[in-house]
Amino acid sequence: MKFVDEAYIDISAGDGGNGCVSFRHEKYKEFGGPNGGDGGRGGHVFAFADINLNTLVDYRYSRRHEAKRGQHGMGSDMFGAAGDDVTLKMPVGTIITDAETGEVLYELLVPGETIMIAKGGDGGFGNMRFKSAINRAPRQKTPGWLGEKKELKLELKVLADVGLLGMPNAGKSTFIAAVSNARPKIADYPFTTLHPNLGVVRVGPEQSFVVADVPGLIEGASEGAGLGHLFLRHLQRTRLLLHVVDFAPFDENVDPVQQAKAIVAELKKYDPGLYNKPRWLVLNKLDMVPAEEREARVKDFIKRMRYKGPVFQISALTREGCEPLIKEIYKHIRAQQIIEQGVVDIDPRFKEQDKPQEPDADDPRFKPLPSDAD
Repeated sequence: MKFVDEAYIDISAGDGGNGCVSFRHEKYKEFGGPNGGDGGRGGHVFAFADINLNTLVDYRYSRRHEAKRGQHGMGSDMFGAAGDDVTLKMPVGTIITDAETGEVLYELLVPGETIMIAKGGDGGFGNMRFKSAINRAPRQKTPGWLGEKKELKLELKVLADVGLLGMPNAGKSTFIAAVSNARPKIADYPFTTLHPNLGVVRVGPEQSFVVADVPGLIEGASEGAGLGHLFLRHLQRTRLLLHVVDFAPFDENVDPVQQAKAIVAELKKYDPGLYNKPRWLVLNKLDMVPAEEREARVKDFIKRMRYKGPVFQISALTREGCEPLIKEIYKHIRAQQIIEQGVVDIDPRFKEQDKPQEPDADDPRFKPLPSDAD
């Protein structure tokens, strides 16, 4: 299926039905009075966060979405029926903004949540509503209210804990295939990845995190060169960025340090907030570097890069070094989750239930047993 992460739609909630003017016409009731009912409300338009969807492709070809209007009121005290609602299923992570003003209206962040994005108009009043002691034969009614109409922009930002960053052909797709359940396209040429891929990494029982692989960046990406800039926004919600570097490029004239610095520069130009996210260096394709040269080349890379953060040496192809990296990533993500939940008084590497408990003096399990002399 073609990946679409941006779409424009027009939505229209249903108008309310009109009220009715009617009087009773019964043989033995000369002055039966009014019995015109109210109109029904128009249908609402809802957005539903569907965990089974991962693209906005359905809205690329279907832009107009209208809910039904409410039925008009009728005689004999009959109210009009409400119009049918319309529910639009969207991927989790969809941001809904006003197409004209650019204002963010809604965000679908929780799987299964439903948000009303356009309210149907209320029904009008029938003449039975206007009956009073001095107005016994009212002929007034009101029309139904108009439903909301909006032009919306849908933007999908994939929800992931970790984002992969790097030049084309750095081995990001090989890495995500090695450590997760994702199966992206892998080939020996650049720009193999054309759209984001998500993979779930299992660390242990009930311990996992989500990795996002986006198309590779090239120099000038912040100005629109290449494909990666189109998907950089998918990394804005991640807790950690992994900067994957091709440590053994096929072209001997290519300098990995210069490539890494170019990526960092493009990141800073695109979004300072994304640039300031925690970012770890991952030196990939270590299996292609002779064992006796690895240590010296890594030290030279770090020195020239002037990088002081965590550095990991891996081979995504052979999975060398991947396991320690996965464990460190999970520790970092778990620490971030604990901080976000407001639990900052314990070692962030452990869950609250793992914290040692002090014995309670009143707990009978810790009271001394009676001695034989007693």
